[in-house]
Amino acid sequence: MKRAAAPEPAIDPVPGQKPLNRLFRAFAYRDFRLLWFGAFTSSAGTWMQQAAQSWLILQLTNDPSYLGFNEFLATAPILFLSLVGGVVADRTDRRRILLGSQYMQLSFAFALALLAWLGVVSVWHILLLSLLTGVAQSFGGPAYQALIPTLVERRDLANALALNSIQFNLARIVGPMMAGEALAALGAAACFGLNGLSFVAVIIALSLISVQYVPQTGNGRNMRNEMRLGLAFVWHQSALRSLTLLAFALSFLGFQLVTFLSFFAREIFRMEVQGFSHLLAMSGAGAVTGALVVAWLGDAPHKGRIALRMQIILGLIITAFAFTTNVPLAYLLVYLGGVFMMASFAPIASLVQLLVNDEMRGRVMSIYNTAFRGGMPLGSLVTGLLLKHFSPTQVFATEGLLLALIALFFLTARSQAEVRN
Repeated sequence: MKRAAAPEPAIDPVPGQKPLNRLFRAFAYRDFRLLWFGAFTSSAGTWMQQAAQSWLILQLTNDPSYLGFNEFLATAPILFLSLVGGVVADRTDRRRILLGSQYMQLSFAFALALLAWLGVVSVWHILLLSLLTGVAQSFGGPAYQALIPTLVERRDLANALALNSIQFNLARIVGPMMAGEALAALGAAACFGLNGLSFVAVIIALSLISVQYVPQTGNGRNMRNEMRLGLAFVWHQSALRSLTLLAFALSFLGFQLVTFLSFFAREIFRMEVQGFSHLLAMSGAGAVTGALVVAWLGDAPHKGRIALRMQIILGLIITAFAFTTNVPLAYLLVYLGGVFMMASFAPIASLVQLLVNDEMRGRVMSIYNTAFRGGMPLGSLVTGLLLKHFSPTQVFATEGLLLALIALFFLTARSQAEVRN
């Protein structure tokens, strides 16, 4: 295996260490800082496009099931290609994979911007480009997740992963807020074009970092056998199996609150696009708060137990949101949903990363990614179809209670002791 110099050392924790130093510990690494700021810019552009896309889909179709269908197409490729992407990430320079993924997504964003600017965009254009973007992300996702742990030392990995969640969710505040203003003033084409430009930031960052671990190209091994090795590795470790199942439940049942916010904003709360963007931004603000808490805790013990308790609370918040028609209360519940979503997700992701080594990281993370990201499109598709036959209150209250009950099972079952540690 080819290795570059070790990552820049971070300062060891000392008694009385300043809270901010503890909170942003992983920023001591230059390459992590570069990738963080590049990824934040790109994520803000992506959330801007997603907000504009959701509103445009409702304008074109007046049918909330298309929101679920679009989310399904955007992330369904992960179900079929992410495992291949994980094998590729364990055989190829992960930076090169990421650069290819960014260039593809840049092209798709500009294509949608052009269609919207010409006034010829239709819902099938949006669906097709969402599908193609999902294909690019199914290779870029495992490579990105496998790259981050090589930029910091193991002791700072939990903090780095929490800070990475902060950039993603901080972008959920900035992106939708920008989308609300840009949509009202300039139209959807401007949102899509700005998203295309945002990919330039992460491309520059990837070009500047020093990759600490580069897999041996090809390794002379069969890709199918390597995929089987990855699946067997996860299957024979009960903790990884359980964590993967929890990640699937969290995205299948929990993330639909975000996916269908535009539906609640327009149909339940009678909001315009600015109101929807504010709701989405509140969800992002809550997720940033949750990630800040996780980052401050760092390598705290009993991550699994913490994640399960947070997931129970998240399920109850979703259930409460399903019954509310009060706008200020809706803002509060969406914010709290973001807090506890991140407080559930981040410890689970940290545990998975800590259980694998660099040689297997791409494949294991692709399996985890398939479960977590794959649960989103399946959940969106099912939720969209259920909304045709049942009220939003019935659908989301049921999903929230199921999420809480699954976490309660893992918290109390004796056989799941490894997950709670």
